[in-house]
Amino acid sequence: MERGTVNEAAMAEGVFITFEGGDGSGKSTQIQRVRDWFESQGRQVSVTREPGGTELGKEIRRLVQNGPEDVDPRSEALLYAADRAYHVATRIRPALARGEVVLADRYIDSSVAYQGAARSLGVDEIRSLSVWATQGLNPDLTFLLDLPPEVGARRRTNAPDRLERESMEFHERVRHEYLRLADAEPDRIIVIDAVGTPDEVFSEIRGVLEERYPHSAPSALRGETPGMGEAPCMSDETPCPTEVDGAAAPDTATAHGPAAKLESGSNAEPESSAAPKPVPVAKLESSPTATSEPTPVAKPASSSSSSLSTDSAAPSLLSLLGSQETLWACEEEDVLL
Repeated sequence: MERGTVNEAAMAEGVFITFEGGDGSGKSTQIQRVRDWFESQGRQVSVTREPGGTELGKEIRRLVQNGPEDVDPRSEALLYAADRAYHVATRIRPALARGEVVLADRYIDSSVAYQGAARSLGVDEIRSLSVWATQGLNPDLTFLLDLPPEVGARRRTNAPDRLERESMEFHERVRHEYLRLADAEPDRIIVIDAVGTPDEVFSEIRGVLEERYPHSAPSALRGETPGMGEAPCMSDETPCPTEVDGAAAPDTATAHGPAAKLESGSNAEPESSAAPKPVPVAKLESSPTATSEPTPVAKPASSSSSSLSTDSAAPSLLSLLGSQETLWACEEEDVLL
């Protein structure tokens, strides 16, 4: 499916992410956490849902989910399509044009799974209807929170609506179509196991976000080097090592010694016009004990280097090589229809 003009032009900064899944998969919990993740990086975020993201959508939601029992499948599909057309025109496209991150609870994939497959109206027919209604606006990324229908039913706390009262076979068809869609579009649809705790689910989602949108993550998370030649921090709690002419400075225990003077450019030994290369830790550990006055900074392997002990060199190496990101956990779980 081709993107609309807004996706091609304005999506250079705007991001459109949708969340799909069966009833009780916890989409609202994860949407809030993703919202917090983007906002912590200074991004403007707009959270919406289908149906119900507009005043018109709220009324359509009431009619579809709690209206007459005799609403036939085609009427249901057309109501969803009408809501989606209005929703995209008045809410989603304007937000994307402003460069915002749009997080949507359900989108075209829901209609394809529920009306196209489970209602047997035809997957291609329902998709074509939705593409026409949205003028081809396609999400950049979709998280499919996959959950067995029986697990979702056990999580339900409110009285079931008209769709939730459908048979288990109906909801199995919905899940099967979701997974088929994910197989067909693996770059867009990322399947997340929603059986785990909210923290476990968000850990998977957060890993995808940091891979897809590294420039939205803080430098400590995405391995961005704040200065030329600086090593990346592993986490906010791990300080980045200070660079001294291309070589890692000693650990914090020796940072206030002679090496600290070299950071400001004073008392540097003019051994050569070129900056010394970083000293391999293996050679630092095996260097003989210095017989002369200690040098203020680590030198090439041929020079004495007793001023850097094994204990102080090891943390610097971990800081230089460390790139694994720490995942943080959030609290609270809720269930969205």
